[in-house]
Amino acid sequence: MLKVSNIFEGQKPPDGHELFETLYEKEGIRIEKIVSNRVSYEEWFDQEQHEFVLLIEGEAVLEFENEKCVHLKSGDWIVIEPHQKHKVKETSENALWVCVFF
Repeated sequence: MLKVSNIFEGQKPPDGHELFETLYEKEGIRIEKIVSNRVSYEEWFDQEQHEFVLLIEGEAVLEFENEKCVHLKSGDWIVIEPHQKHKVKETSENALWVCVFF
């Protein structure tokens, strides 16, 4: 059966937090919806998979190890390669992401 959902529906996290929702997962592919509310991480992410990141709403700054920070605004997307260490330096209020891990 087909299921229709809306990316803009759902709860908003409290200040300084994020909400994660897996939208789809099958055969090595995972699609996540993330809502970030003014978050910042000190720890580095080091993932085994590629990650396609699309910022649908808001703004965010990603920092990559040995590279400059990347400022994203609504509509921007980036592909993060496996083991490319990165962290979320900051996000705006209720930044909305869709991330595809493959």
